Amino acid sequence: MRGVFAELAAQFPPPKTARADGLLCAGGDLRPERLLAAYSRGIFPWYEEGLPILWWAPDPRCVLPLDSFRLPSRSARALRRRPFELTLDAAFGQVIRACAGPRAAGNGTWLTAEMIAAYERLHALGYAHSVEAWRDGSLAGGLYGVALGQAFFGESMFHRASEASRAALAGLVALLRLRGADLLDCQQQTPHIMRMGGVMLPRASFLERLARALAADGAGEPDGRQAESVPWAPWKTGYAYSAISGSWTARS
Repeated sequence: MRGVFAELAAQFPPPKTARADGLLCAGGDLRPERLLAAYSRGIFPWYEEGLPILWWAPDPRCVLPLDSFRLPSRSARALRRRPFELTLDAAFGQVIRACAGPRAAGNGTWLTAEMIAAYERLHALGYAHSVEAWRDGSLAGGLYGVALGQAFFGESMFHRASEASRAALAGLVALLRLRGADLLDCQQQTPHIMRMGGVMLPRASFLERLARALAADGAGEPDGRQAESVPWAPWKTGYAYSAISGSWTARS
């Protein structure tokens, strides 16, 4: 890793020193280089308004293997009958703000204004991405996350129409397969993810898989948008989705 980036990564304690609940440390900032340095070590921020920035490295870690992803049969039938139109990075700001909205259970959001601004900066640099599910011209659901090397770190998803978030997730899996990705990190276990093939990995196993996913992608040179000193180039290819074939094609 290059100078500044390596120094930022080294400022985090070893993930194995995290508490039993996964909390590793507190403080710092959310500038792009620090965020990406954290992700490269299997660490992510998660905190609420009024708290310092909290950094987490849970054990075990939830991942969604790309080769065993499966939609529940009822969802698959519903999406075949009435598919959504999917897009990539067409409405990142709308997606992250929808993910920050109130939940049905009435719980508050961890996506503070500071967090939203930080991920929008990553999106502008080409490291944070959204998949949107549209119906009749309206945003029905979506998800966003961070791409680094051949790893994708899923952050959050939402839906306004039944099956919209599952459609977006299925679209993300198809895109990651096309790109040859090695790892889809879901961070924490949810019934939603586990029903689609999620597995829990010991933290040490997750970090080994993450290291392979990062090593599989050659370090790219900065292209003018790239965060300073980041060893991995951002996504530069655009993609269009076909509901008929259920696949993405690269745009020229």
